[in-house]
Amino acid sequence: MIVTTTPSVEGHRITAYHGIVVGEAILGANGFRDLFAGITDIIGGRSGAYEEELGRARTVALQEMEDRARQVGATAVVGVDLDYEVINNMLMVSASGTAVTLG
Repeated sequence: MIVTTTPSVEGHRITAYHGIVVGEAILGANGFRDLFAGITDIIGGRSGAYEEELGRARTVALQEMEDRARQVGATAVVGVDLDYEVINNMLMVSASGTAVTLG
């Protein structure tokens, strides 16, 4: 399945629109990771633990969005947008786009 942030796919014609599809992932970062992230914040540098969690959440959200697009008969998702939020030490990633069929 083609997934793109652009409104169209070069070389392909959109033959049907199936509506908006969304995928969400909410993942918690455990206390051990929080401790080391705090130390990283104090001494500077990047927090590998949070980067890993962020990458996992993004993958889950995109996969869920693709699965929902397949369920409605789409062959691609265009106009994809990723949103990130932190809610009570939980990381939320939301992926949304328009499910389409390409001709």
